[in-house]
Amino acid sequence: MLVADAVPMSCRLLADALQRSKRFQADSAIAMKDVFKALVSGDYEVLLISSNLSEGAPGGGLQLLPEIQRRQPHLNIVVLLDGMERKQVLEAFRAGARGVFCRTDSFQALCKCIVRVNEGQVWASSAELEFVVEALAERPASELVSLPSVRPLSRREEEIARLVAEGLSNRQISQRLALSEHTIKNYLFRVFEKVGVTTRVELALYALNNGHVPRTQGNAATRTRGTVGIFGS
Repeated sequence: MLVADAVPMSCRLLADALQRSKRFQADSAIAMKDVFKALVSGDYEVLLISSNLSEGAPGGGLQLLPEIQRRQPHLNIVVLLDGMERKQVLEAFRAGARGVFCRTDSFQALCKCIVRVNEGQVWASSAELEFVVEALAERPASELVSLPSVRPLSRREEEIARLVAEGLSNRQISQRLALSEHTIKNYLFRVFEKVGVTTRVELALYALNNGHVPRTQGNAATRTRGTVGIFGS
């Protein structure tokens, strides 16, 4: 995995700690050019990136996510936040992150977050998930996706979209439906294209807003840190 933080000491200490845990192979990057250089030369599955990476500017790291996603669409991204700010949480997920993690939480929780995101799940604390649920309540579904581009999903595609929204990874979906992971990936590619989204988070929000997942699941997730609804932590 790659750790990207604007503060050199913090970045290297965190990468070293992850390395010493013996659960991860971790490298560090402290500037935008270092991140892109590392992603080109290395084979990383997870990127842990500070929201303030870009020269320490507030939210600078979030601005890099679309370009990182374009270059490395299969990279699992976790955004490291200095504080639990609603705007940054929402921007992180909208930009393609699969998890958000606050620096005030424990190192053990960070390790669990990285593992879960690498398995294909989405990570957020119950408080952070509540921001997402509130945003859904404030905005109609037509604002979350471009409805003119949405084409009807087949019964199987709807089923897979629902399972993604419930927080299942591709492997878990393949086991549930007795299909290969390759087949699930092909279905997801078509679902993304039909719905007009590019990330699992967007698909989960679309499914929630269009009744494919009971909204009470999302509400339950705001009351617990267990794997409930569309996010797990």
